[in-house]
Formats: sequence, C-alpha cells, structure tokens
Amino acid sequence: MSNHLAIATVTATLQRMLQNSIQGDVSGARVTTLRPDSIGTATPSSGVNLFLYHVPMNYLWGNSAEIQRRNRRGDGAIRSRTALDMHYMISCYGNEAELEPQRLLGSVIRTLTDFQQISRDTIRDTLEDAHLEYLNRSTLTEQFSEVSFSPINLTIDELSKIWSVFFQTPYCLSMAYKATVVMIEGEKTGEKALPVRDRPPIGPSPLSGRPQITEVTNADDRTLPIEAHSTIVIRGTSLQGAEMQICIGAARIQPTRLSEDEIFLDLGSLPPVALHAGIQSLKITYTPTASPQGRAASIESNLAPFVLRPTILDVALVSDQGNGRGKRSGSIEVTTHLPIQPEQRVVLALNEWSVDRPSNYLWEIPTRSQITNTVTIPFKGVKAGDYLLRLHVDGAESCLQTDLDPESETYGWYIGPRLVIT
Repeated sequence: MSNHLAIATVTATLQRMLQNSIQGDVSGARVTTLRPDSIGTATPSSGVNLFLYHVPMNYLWGNSAEIQRRNRRGDGAIRSRTALDMHYMISCYGNEAELEPQRLLGSVIRTLTDFQQISRDTIRDTLEDAHLEYLNRSTLTEQFSEVSFSPINLTIDELSKIWSVFFQTPYCLSMAYKATVVMIEGEKTGEKALPVRDRPPIGPSPLSGRPQITEVTNADDRTLPIEAHSTIVIRGTSLQGAEMQICIGAARIQPTRLSEDEIFLDLGSLPPVALHAGIQSLKITYTPTASPQGRAASIESNLAPFVLRPTILDVALVSDQGNGRGKRSGSIEVTTHLPIQPEQRVVLALNEWSVDRPSNYLWEIPTRSQITNTVTIPFKGVKAGDYLLRLHVDGAESCLQTDLDPESETYGWYIGPRLVIT
C-alpha cells in the first residue's frame, strides 16, 4: 500500500509522461509544476503547467480499501487507509501566433487518452530518476489499484471561478483532469481490547434456557472458507428442541444432524435461490415442550453472522479490442452459483498468471436492476495475458483453485478460474 509520498509520486510521474510527449510536438516546451500565477515569469517561453488544486476524499474506493484490509493478515492489516482523488489544472502557454498552446493541449489530451493508467513500470522509472531522489522511499508501486486519469468537464462558470478565486491570475488555455485513486496507509497500528471472557452471576437471566450460537464455521475445518456446497457446523448451547428450524434470511431449513451443542447443515442440499453471497445472518428456532395450559410459543436464538463465498462457475470474454499499444478493452461475463442481489457491491479482481512482474486490475461492476447469476464487467487498458479471476461480493471473495497434483509442474500454484485476454 502507498505511503505519504504517493501524492507527490503521482504528480512527478504525470510530469514525466507529459514531458516525453510534448517535447516531440513543440520544440523547447517543458512541463512545470508551479502555481498558475507563475506562468510567464518562472516558466519557459512555452510549455505545460501541471498544478494540483484539489484533493477530495474518494469514499467509494475507501470502502473497497476496507474490504481489502479485512482480507489481509499481520500488523499492516489494521492500519488506517485514506482513499483520495487528485484534481489537476493543466495549463498550456506559448506563442499564440503559432498556436503553441493549442498544439500542446492536443498533445496532453492524446497522451492521457492513450495512457489512462499509470503502470507500475512507469512509476518505477520515475522513482529511479536521479533528480527525484526525495521520492525514492515511495511505495506507490505496492498499491493494489493502479492510478487512472479522466477529464473533468468543467463549465465556463466553474472554470472562471477556479481561476479567479483559487489562482487570482489571468486565464490561459486549460483543462482539468482527475487522478483516481491514491490510497495512503497510516503507520500506526490499531488497538483493540480483549473481550470479556466471563461475568460473575447476577441472578437468573431472562434468556436462560434459550439457544445461544457461539460460532458458525466450515464443518471440515474451521479455517476453511464457507461456499455454497459446504457443510457448516453451528456451535453453541441449548441447541436442541422440538420442531427445530435453521433460519438463513427468509429460508427455513431442517438440520442435517444435531446434538446438544452442535448442529450440522449441508448448504449443498439447499436451492441456490435460498442463499446469496456475502454476509449471512443465521438463527435457530424451536418449540419447547407444551405446558398443560396449551402450546408454548417458539423460542429463537441470537443472530450469528457468517460469510458465504461466491463460487465462479464460468467466465467468458464477451468483447475484446486493442488500442494499438498492447492494451485491451472489452467486457468479461462471469456466472456464479449463487444469485447476486441488485444492491450488492461487486468487484472483479484480475491477477496476471505470471511470475514476471504480473499486472493486477480491480474493476467494479455497474449497478444492476435485478437478481442475476451472470454479471458483465467492462474493462479497459488491460495488458494482454492470462489472468486469474476473483469476485468480491459485499467483501466475500470467491476462492481460487489450487493445483493439488504432486506430479504437476504447477503443484501448489493457483490455476483457476482463468481467462486469456489476447
């Protein structure tokens, strides 16, 4: 994850990208990072000025960062993270008679259209620049998401206010761009007190005798993830009772087998429509023995959450086209075993199946209007290659397939699900 030097690293990398582009289009032009009121005094006679004028929070990616944090281990997993966007005002100046500002602006737009993302290799080249020694401790290359650029369509009124209020200097030909997203990770680890292990008795409890669920885990091994085909074990106290049912959402299910402190349930025996990927809430109900006065009311346990991982059944490349620079754009169709609700947040992770500087991408799936088992994810600027796929549904991550054949050359490696983008 990126440290406090991430903001400056993005600016320096963008400056080098634009410099490589404009110097071949307008002789002598330079890219500077000064305040716009310095244009004409502290700048060359022609060039592009890159000024970071606004750094708003990105709450959408901030939530995604929390999902990634919960999937990590170690001290770093409990550090704070801040997701930021960076708004740049890119100004072009020079000989108006030879249309240098307009030629430079066209060069900038072409570059940021062709290179909509800063690759890790480009960042590494920037950090190796001897003139940027003050950035050599930057960890932007470790950020799980690449930084992308997109134009900000400012109105004349918005543009005039920025120049008159922020810069207080005469306007020159400009265009605003947004860089998304920069994740800055804190250095201090968090703290959390131990839970109370026991309390002294304070008399009869109104919940005495009610079933209490303490955990829901995979029956084969509590460390294994729970998928739609798994058998789960519900552990607790006072779990037995007449007419027992397990309630998961709106579904009411009979247990596979039970004892006083454990209940087993085969999720594979349920219809997929009864479940959905993500965090599930589970409780048990039963009817106690009827009293002489009549039938007793049913008793419910506490609610116990568990994470149900999505399972990818099929992936397909729906469309695929190149941009002439080795990058691909198109759509990927993913089919899952469990239905995905319209309100659920879905993110697709692509990891190149390679040991030589593999590329990684993260794409959020557009909003849906109905329950579906198949989602289509648009992508752009992806390097051609062989990719492993994972689907995050409300933070629940699909499992990767591992090669378990000891005789295989890829024994112990992740081998699927995979998709080749050519």
